[in-house]
Amino acid sequence: LTGIPREQRAFQYLLAHAIPGDPHHILQTFDQWCYHCEHLSCVGPAKGRIVERLLVERAPLRVLELGTYCGYGTVLLARGLPPGARLYTVEGDPQHAAVAEKVIRLAGFDENTVELIVGPSEEVIPQLREKHGLTKADFVFMDHWKRCYLRDLRLLESHQLLAEGATILADNVLFPGAPHFLQYAKTCGRYRCKVHRASLEY
Repeated sequence: LTGIPREQRAFQYLLAHAIPGDPHHILQTFDQWCYHCEHLSCVGPAKGRIVERLLVERAPLRVLELGTYCGYGTVLLARGLPPGARLYTVEGDPQHAAVAEKVIRLAGFDENTVELIVGPSEEVIPQLREKHGLTKADFVFMDHWKRCYLRDLRLLESHQLLAEGATILADNVLFPGAPHFLQYAKTCGRYRCKVHRASLEY
């Protein structure tokens, strides 16, 4: 009715209520909006704790996020990076990317820490090394279209973009579900798999 997309409405709420430069407060304010105003398919606080725990355990220096959406997961990842680390985040929808860019910068992360790349993941992944300087990713967070999970994992493999011992964290593999991705990860012999039980966000 307003003609303003809900992602943009959420950002306006952030501008009015969140503390600039405080990533924790940015995420809390996002959660408030999603619990009490409108649902957004962000990672959310429950699954966010799984992400945070894995970042502490792995301490990755090169992180790749597929599916920036509004930037919630990006802020969550960037906040947990060790010193000197860099996050590359890929978003296919230019309107979502425009909101995410503002959210990421509002949280206090500059382009040296977080690089937002706009474009379809199947086009961006082959260019990551030459165009963006990502030689190997230590940690990959997949939270884009579930049907793209397997294709993009295979692309990362074929372009040798996964560091030895890399962690791949994929959201919503049971529901809405990414059965082909799960089957491949469990049977191809390259990965050790663990399913983290969690409820849907919000």
